[in-house]
This record gives sequence, C-alpha cells and structure tokens, in this order.
Amino acid sequence: MIGNDVIDILQSRKESNWQRKGFIEKLFTIEEQLLISNASNPEIMVWMLWSMKEAAYKIYNRKTKRREYIPQKLVCSIISQNKNLITGNVICSGNLYHTQTILSDKNIHTIAVNLLENLNHVIEIEKKSIIKDKNGIPYWINSSSNTMQDVSISHHGRFEKVVTIKS
Repeated sequence: MIGNDVIDILQSRKESNWQRKGFIEKLFTIEEQLLISNASNPEIMVWMLWSMKEAAYKIYNRKTKRREYIPQKLVCSIISQNKNLITGNVICSGNLYHTQTILSDKNIHTIAVNLLENLNHVIEIEKKSIIKDKNGIPYWINSSSNTMQDVSISHHGRFEKVVTIKS
C-alpha cells in the first residue's frame, strides 16, 4: 500500500499560521513538538511532520475505510536526515508505515509505504486511468499489465504528485 503528500511551501505560508496559539499542540505529540522546537527551521519541520502524517493516513484510510481526524494518533519519528532527504516512521493504531520525504525550496513531498522494501519501487505516474471506489479511494488501471494498482494522489498549491508501487 502507498500514500503520499505534497506541500507547497508558499501556499502553506498563505493558508496556515502554524505559530498561532494551540496549532502545534492540537496536531503534534509531545515528542513531535520537541522535534519542532529543536529544529534549525521549525516551519519546515512542522510541514514535514504533517506531510508524514498525511501520507501515512492515506494508507490507514485505504486499509480501514474510515475517515477520521486523528493527527495525534499518527506518531512520527525520524530515522535519518540529510539536507534534502528524510526517512522516518509513522505508527497509527499499531500499524507501522515507512516514510521518505524529499525537501526542496518549493515543496515537501512524502511517500509512505507499509512495507519498507516498497520505498525502492515507488514511481511517479501521470494522472490518467485513475478510478475511485465507493469510499473515494483511488486505483490506477495499469494498461500494460491489465491490473488495478493502489495509487496515491496529492495536490497542494502549484504541485500534484501521483505515485504507485512498480509491480
């Protein structure tokens, strides 16, 4: 299974004041709040953690078919971080999701998978041949193999990412 989230940094600055009273406490665990307060760039850490939660939530939602607002139940941890690439985990209701986040000057893009080895097989595809089930969960019809595959679609501001796991 796969999930992804993209955040347009300029758009997030227009739409959300992450420094307003109660914002951080409402969305993030105490441990995540410490990551934010200790970060060299707290704003980027806020949106990176949010992106991890959103990408993992898409897998959780695909699996459970439940739509819930549960940001604090999606618990993020960072495994490794260099300048532009962060690997991490998100745990939700006993499920472990592996994440990889790419930072650029313009956006933050996180991919989440339920199997670690699938991070090496993620591909970006065009947004065509996509159908949604009765719960609004998207699938990609792969015409070359005549199969239906999990797909994750994310868009924010100037950016859209459509990803699947190469079969």
